[in-house]
Amino acid sequence: MTPLRRVAALVVLAALPTAVLVVFFVVPVAGMLGRGLVVDGHLDVGGVLEVLARDRTRRVLWFTVWSSTVGTALSVLLGLPAAYTLHRLRVPGVRVVRAAVMVPFVLPTVVVGVAFLELLGESGPVVRWTGLELEGTSVAILLGMVFFNVAVVVRVVGAAWESLDPRPAEAAATLGASPARVLLTVTWPQLRPAVVSAASVVFLFCATAFGVVLTLGGLRYSSVETEIYLLTTDLLDLQGAAALSIVQLLAVAALMVLAGRLRPREDVRVARVRARPRRPRRGDLPALAATTLVLLFLAAPMAALVLGSLRVDGGWSLAHYRAVASAHEDTYTGSSAGQALLVSLRTSVDATWMSLLLGGLVAIVGSRRSRSRAERRVRRVLDGFFMLPLGVSAVTLGFGMLLTLDSDFLDLRDSPLLVPLAQALVALPLVVRTLLPVLGGIDDRQRQAAASLGAGPWRTFLTVDVPVAWRPLLACAGFAFAVSLGEFGATSFLARPDDPTLPVVIYRLLSRPGTATYGTALAASVVLAAVTAAVMLAVERLRVRTWGAW
Repeated sequence: MTPLRRVAALVVLAALPTAVLVVFFVVPVAGMLGRGLVVDGHLDVGGVLEVLARDRTRRVLWFTVWSSTVGTALSVLLGLPAAYTLHRLRVPGVRVVRAAVMVPFVLPTVVVGVAFLELLGESGPVVRWTGLELEGTSVAILLGMVFFNVAVVVRVVGAAWESLDPRPAEAAATLGASPARVLLTVTWPQLRPAVVSAASVVFLFCATAFGVVLTLGGLRYSSVETEIYLLTTDLLDLQGAAALSIVQLLAVAALMVLAGRLRPREDVRVARVRARPRRPRRGDLPALAATTLVLLFLAAPMAALVLGSLRVDGGWSLAHYRAVASAHEDTYTGSSAGQALLVSLRTSVDATWMSLLLGGLVAIVGSRRSRSRAERRVRRVLDGFFMLPLGVSAVTLGFGMLLTLDSDFLDLRDSPLLVPLAQALVALPLVVRTLLPVLGGIDDRQRQAAASLGAGPWRTFLTVDVPVAWRPLLACAGFAFAVSLGEFGATSFLARPDDPTLPVVIYRLLSRPGTATYGTALAASVVLAAVTAAVMLAVERLRVRTWGAW
């Protein structure tokens, strides 16, 4: 096949996901920004600068930067010993523990906010250290960020640590180097790219945190993400929201470029010597103790959530869970919690197959060997293009869809597929990042051999690619399902009032005064967390190494 035909084939395969991303992502985001930046048909740069000069805007930007920095540092400090313990040591039940550590990352953000609200109270603990005092709410927000992102460090760094060639460290130890010297001079230089990559991704997730900051911080403690939400929903200040969206987009784009450059390059086709997990030794006690503390930290808010959901008037009862299971519609929330759970499950199923279809096509295009400069350029452009949803606020996406998808040519605001489509776009980059290394690691000579024996393109794909990719594909399905189940940013705009998802109902229950509604919110949060945890346990059993390799 000539280079021109190969490029044409790539374009044809990428046509569907490209069209979907343009219509349902680029157009809504551009429409949202355009409504705020263009006034009376003219670009209002002065208005944008005025927004950025506001005192509240500066406070929001500073809170986002410092909370993300501290949250990243704490996540790395806690995640490194846990990564070592769970990927280099042979401990009982390690697979279950790995799954338990990954569950917080895909928990609905509203659920995590409710869990820390129940654990720490509305004011939270006050931290004083060397003259620095942090109010309780900011401490609770930081802990919520760390709760989410320890899993990222454990997954990314643990996978890199697991794949290190043990022979250089063994040679250094044979020459008399102490364990600490081996760690600093041999292991750390090999591990540093993975640590920096994980830290950049954690900073990205902290900077774009939404549900935790909104639930715990309210109006007083606002990040860029929640400020965009408040400006659009409460104040209808589209210019302010657009200005903050531009700042966020530029910052996140820079972080994505950094993370991409620092992401460890692994050629899965080359056989590597890997150290098998060994039994813990006396020198591993600090890492084991730190990992135990991490597990207790992750378990504490969820335990508080479960206990709080069982407390009714000072006693123990399942009344809140009966309220969740009830089909009685609440006029305040627009739906019962049980009905909202069914809506969430149905929506997540649709979002899952959509993200798998789009992400699978993108991964197929990106995994084929580049034989010309034109092909490499096409792949680089497509790779960056389909990572865009990670760099844009889900709030901006959801509100942009409301603004732009109501024209005479395309009116989809009442379509039942709009919410799952928005959730699929949120999960799309994670699906691509999981499938791409797997398909790219298949030796192209196997495809050539199948083609030489008379197999067509589809037969070659079914006999060569599918047997290798089916486990990662199932892992992607579980991951996309869990992410969609807890998506709140875009869904809060797009969900119909009479057909909300469970995270939206939980937030509405929290906004309504009353002990009974708060208990129902706790019980609904437990149910949502349990479903998510079950999905993640199933995904972990597939043992897909590329899963979570952002």
